[in-house]
Amino acid sequence: MDLWQLHIFVSVVEQKSFSRASEQIHLSQPTVSTHIKELEGHFQCRLLDRLGKVTEPTRAGEILYDYAKRMLALKQETQSAMLDFLGHTKGQLIIGGSSIPAGYILPRMLGAFKADFPDVSILLTVGDTGQITRAVKDGELELGVVGATTSDPDIVQETLVEDEMKLVVPAGHEWADRKSVTCKALLSQPLIAREQGSGTWKTVLASMEKAGIDLSRLEPAVTMGNSVSVIQGILNNVGISILSTIAVAEELARGRLHALSIEDLDLSRHFYLTLSRKRTRSPICEKFIHFLKDQVLS
Repeated sequence: MDLWQLHIFVSVVEQKSFSRASEQIHLSQPTVSTHIKELEGHFQCRLLDRLGKVTEPTRAGEILYDYAKRMLALKQETQSAMLDFLGHTKGQLIIGGSSIPAGYILPRMLGAFKADFPDVSILLTVGDTGQITRAVKDGELELGVVGATTSDPDIVQETLVEDEMKLVVPAGHEWADRKSVTCKALLSQPLIAREQGSGTWKTVLASMEKAGIDLSRLEPAVTMGNSVSVIQGILNNVGISILSTIAVAEELARGRLHALSIEDLDLSRHFYLTLSRKRTRSPICEKFIHFLKDQVLS
């Protein structure tokens, strides 16, 4: 067993295919198959099952995949640490963000970070708050920026950016000339909700519950998986929704959408820098954390 074989194995598991993995790592398919057979010979068990056109790990393969990811991440961390010691900031930074941070906050900061550290390659993963938090805990991401807190003891969070959410309606809506509406009036309108793991939606529901709103009366017309879809839904008269003003700033400026306050609801919130309490961070990650905090303070 060596790290190169583990790299090939991880690629096959993630691509769910020997052929796609061979394309990804620029090896012939027979070579990929040979390396996998050598790994299976080393552990004396089957690691992968070919189920028609899809390849899935066996139970043994799932165990190896978890350890292989950790060993490959440690290899990357080791390389970054040695380069940092030698005065070269070079390597890969793998981070994640929920829809608002990944779509509207992190890209601007990543551009500035890349200008200072051009030899760092960055992979930004987008998911809901729950997905990003779990990926940070599992070591798949070095850090995340999400819109809700977690009670998981293995996660540590710091406030990074303040945000305000408002009810967003299209320009031609009957409420487009108002500054605020009541929560009772909101319940009479077709509402676009976010998916269950959304930090935005968690904040909305918590605020409504705190204000004494019976959540059983809340019957969304449709549920969508990200802010971009919600914005398009509002523009196309699917319904109205509660969104971050950061996410709709451009549409508000163009006059295509209008934002209202909701009486009796506190819809202020924060986005949180999310880190694993137990995992050692790479020098590149530490530099990026300091960079993020400097950007926010400035």
